[in-house]
Amino acid sequence: QVQLVESGGGLVQAGDSLRLSCVYSGRTAASYAMGWFRQAAGKEREFVAAIARGGVITSYADSVKGRFTISRDNAKNTVYLQMNSLKPEDTAVYYCAAALAYGGSVSGAYAYWGQGTQVTVSS
Repeated sequence: QVQLVESGGGLVQAGDSLRLSCVYSGRTAASYAMGWFRQAAGKEREFVAAIARGGVITSYADSVKGRFTISRDNAKNTVYLQMNSLKPEDTAVYYCAAALAYGGSVSGAYAYWGQGTQVTVSS
C-alpha cells in the first residue's frame, strides 16, 4: 500500500507561482513512478506531469510544458510540482498518483491516488 498526501495549493493571481508537494509513504513507495493530474470543475481529469522512480525520466502535458516542473526527493519521500506563470485555466484540483511502472499520461497505470489539493488562479 502507498499513501499520498498533497499540499501547497491555494489562491493566486495569474502569473504567480506555486509549488505543490506530495508526500508518499509505504514500504516500497520510493520504487513507484509518480504523476500529477488535475481536474477542473465540470471537466474530466487530465494528465499534468510524470516522473520515473529514478527522477531522470519526466513527461509533461503540452499545456504546461515550459511552465511546470516535476521533481522528486526520495530521501524525503516527496514529489514536487513547481508551477510558474500560472493561468486561470490552470485552476483545478491537483492529484498526486503512484504507479508500479512508469505510466506517463495513462491514468489507468496509477494504482494509488491522493485526496487532491485545490489550485485557484484568478485573472
